[in-house]
Amino acid sequence: MASRLWKFALAAILVLTIGATAQNFDVKQHTLKNGMKVLVQEDRSIPNVALYIFYRIGSRNEHTGATGLSHFFEHMMFNGAKKYGPGEFDHVMEAAGGSNNAYTNRDVTVYQDWFPNSALETIFDLEGDRIENLAFDPKIVESERGVVYSERRNSVDASNRGILNEQLMAAAFISHPYQWPVVGWARDIESWKMDDLKHHFAMGYSPNNATMVVVGSVDAEQIFALAEKYIGSIATHDAPPKIVSTEPDQLGERRVTVRKFAQLPLLSIGYHVPEANSPDYYALDVLETIAFSGQSSRMYRRVVDKDQLALGINGGRGISFDPTLFTISSQPKAGVAPENVEKAIYEEIGKLQNEPVSDQDLEKAKNILQANFYREMKTINGRANAIGTFEVFFGDFHRLFSAIDEYNKVTKADVQRVAKKYFTEKNRTVATLIPEAAEATK
Repeated sequence: MASRLWKFALAAILVLTIGATAQNFDVKQHTLKNGMKVLVQEDRSIPNVALYIFYRIGSRNEHTGATGLSHFFEHMMFNGAKKYGPGEFDHVMEAAGGSNNAYTNRDVTVYQDWFPNSALETIFDLEGDRIENLAFDPKIVESERGVVYSERRNSVDASNRGILNEQLMAAAFISHPYQWPVVGWARDIESWKMDDLKHHFAMGYSPNNATMVVVGSVDAEQIFALAEKYIGSIATHDAPPKIVSTEPDQLGERRVTVRKFAQLPLLSIGYHVPEANSPDYYALDVLETIAFSGQSSRMYRRVVDKDQLALGINGGRGISFDPTLFTISSQPKAGVAPENVEKAIYEEIGKLQNEPVSDQDLEKAKNILQANFYREMKTINGRANAIGTFEVFFGDFHRLFSAIDEYNKVTKADVQRVAKKYFTEKNRTVATLIPEAAEATK
């Protein structure tokens, strides 16, 4: 016990030491004449820059018959515009010493550039060109349609986890567009029309629908001037229509079963939980950490170590604009029926609901969350991501600076309260993959 307490004390000292410097930084902001917000944090500790652009466009902004468009444009944005043709975006950036990436989820599409500060003007020229002049060459569109379709086959159709998660979301949401997959339904990918593509691009990639974050060895006024020069004159379009669909309260457990060839069964359980900008956000983070963070977490110790029912278990939810799912996923061992894993999971959830967590578990979870937070703040890349995330999902990047205070406010009663409120039988959806060859396993 003394050894464990010493480890927690060390973790607390680490958090306080890192936090003393990591949270004290200035962010300057400017809004371009076309509505794009630009946030800049100067850090000359290394001669590099991280530039993120958050577009508020994701699969939630699509519609039936045209799903997967946001993910498609994640690919298309690298395939040529007016000044820089097909393949040149990557080539020019790499020649300047930079690299890039992008991701799409249900809420946003985010582009990430990392480069030396000597390449600033080149990067802004590249970004401005593809925002304003993206090419819609029919041959490239068809080529990328094939790439996206192939990605769907690999990540969903040929993936047991992918297909089970897709079925879980489709069953858990009956009204809200979180029900369809980010990659899109196969038939929709096949049937996109050029008008669908152009309309989605115009509303999603309009400057007034975007937030740019620049962190690194820069001068804020220089960044604002470059943004005005290369992006400020780009025309705006109407932003995506507001999502008015609200998922109704779930009135009873839902179940979905997938039967297909597999070596082992899979289990996924989803509970409806609130969006990021919710008073319960931080309490749910603490609960998630207590229950699922690492091999010393409650669920791992119970399901994997003690009962030896599963090869692994994890749980959590993504950051989101709208109420989402907290998903628990587990891989039962050979010969173990998924319902036995379920039973153990529900018993552990029951303990969180009926018994206050220990002081040690609460302190450990807060130390983990705070250490992760400050670790992210130590890099220009982590800060760019965090500043943009808080601005876009929480409505104000300044809330980043009070995040640690919010974690520290979470009490044992808060953890117990959110466990009781959200992790109920009638609020859950259960998806199980049963290997066809092992259907009779008990």
